[in-house]
Amino acid sequence: MRQLFGFGMFLGLSAGGFAVEWPEIRGGELQGVVEAKGVPVKVDFEKDVAWKTEIPGRGWSSPVMSDGLIVVTTGVGEEKVELRVVAVDAKTGKVVWDEKVFEPSAEEAGIRHRKNSLASPSALIAEGVVYAHFGHMGTAALNLKDGKVRWRYHESYNAVHGNGGSAVLADGVLVFSADGKDEALVRGLDAKTGKKIWEKNRGVETTHKFSFGTPLVIEMNGERLVVSQGSEHVGAYRPKDGELIWTVDCGKGWSLIPTPVISEGVVYLTSGFMKPSLLAIELKGASGDVTKTHVTLKGKRDISKTPTFVIKGDTIYLIEDSGKLSAINKKDGERLWVESLKRNFSASPMLVGNHFYSFTEEGVGYVHEVTPKGAKLLAENDFGEPVFTTPIVFDQTMIVRSETTLWRVKGN
Repeated sequence: MRQLFGFGMFLGLSAGGFAVEWPEIRGGELQGVVEAKGVPVKVDFEKDVAWKTEIPGRGWSSPVMSDGLIVVTTGVGEEKVELRVVAVDAKTGKVVWDEKVFEPSAEEAGIRHRKNSLASPSALIAEGVVYAHFGHMGTAALNLKDGKVRWRYHESYNAVHGNGGSAVLADGVLVFSADGKDEALVRGLDAKTGKKIWEKNRGVETTHKFSFGTPLVIEMNGERLVVSQGSEHVGAYRPKDGELIWTVDCGKGWSLIPTPVISEGVVYLTSGFMKPSLLAIELKGASGDVTKTHVTLKGKRDISKTPTFVIKGDTIYLIEDSGKLSAINKKDGERLWVESLKRNFSASPMLVGNHFYSFTEEGVGYVHEVTPKGAKLLAENDFGEPVFTTPIVFDQTMIVRSETTLWRVKGN
C-alpha cells in the first residue's frame, strides 16, 4: 500500500526536525495499522506530555502531519462561524499559522448532530498542499508552509446532521461523498484548481440517502479506483471521470460512517445504522453489479456503526459504539472473542504492533494487547475532555486531539 499510493507513514528528513509523514487520517493509507516502537502506553500526565496546545474553537477532525507541521481543522464562533485550518509545529507545539477559509451561513452551520462538530472531516496533505474539506460548507487547498489559500470550492447540498466524511486524492482528483437528504452523490475536484470535474448520483432509491463515508483508494487491474460508500451502496469509481466500475448493494443501512479497509485483495466494510453488517467484497474480476458474485462474508455480531475497524493477518479487531471490543476471523466471520468496556466510542482505533488504542467519547484512552486469542487491558489514560479523533502514532510519540487541545505525549 505504501508503494502503491506514494505517500503514507514513512521515514525521512523533514524541515521541522521530525522524520515522519502522516498525511491522512489513520496513517495515510486509512488502514489504522502501523509498526512503531516505544509508543506511550500508560501516560504520566505530569512527566510524559511534551507539550499541549489549545486549538481555537472545536473540531472532530483528526490531526495529520507533514514536514514537521501538524494540521487540524476547526470551527470557531457561535453566531458568526469561521471555518479555519491550523498548523502546529510538531517539535514545539507552537501555532505556525491559523487561516480562515470559510464563513458558512447560519443555516449551513446550524445543520449539526449533537455529536458532530463544524469541522469533522480530516484534512489531507500531498506535495506541500493541505486539502481541507468541510462537507456541504466547502473545500479548500492551502500551502502547507504558510497557510496561503490556493483555491476554494463551495457547492452546498441539503445536508443531514452536518459534515462528516473526509476526502481522498487519486490521480490528481480530490474525491468525496456528498450524500444529503435529497441526493446521494460522489464528487471529484481537480486538485490543482478546485474545479468540479465530475459528479455521480449513486442511483440508489432509499429512504435515508444521507451518509458520511470516507472513500478508500485501491488498485485494481493496473489502475487506481476510489471505493466510495453511501447508504445501502458501495461503488468503485475511476477518479479521472467518475465512471462506476463495480457496485454492491450493501442491504439496509444509512448514516454510514466507517471507512472501508482492504486486505489481501478483499475490501471489508460495514453497512451503517441501524443494525450494521460487516461485508467482504472480493476484488478479482469485479465488474458491474457484483452483489451476488463477489460478497464473500456478511457478519452481523457486534459490528460498529461509527468507529472504523482494523485488520491484522486473518483477524478483524473492532470497537463497537457502546464499548464491545471484539475479534472476528476475516475468512469465515467467526467471532473469536468479545470484551465489554461499557463506554461510548466514536473515534476510530489504531493498532500499533499488537497494542490496540481506542478513545471514549469522554476522553479516556484505552490500550489493550490484542491477539486472536483475547485482549488484555494495559492502560487507561484520561485526557479530561472528549476525544472523537484518531491519533498520530510513531516511535516514542503519540499526538492526540481532544475537544480543545492538541497533545504530544512521549513514550519510551
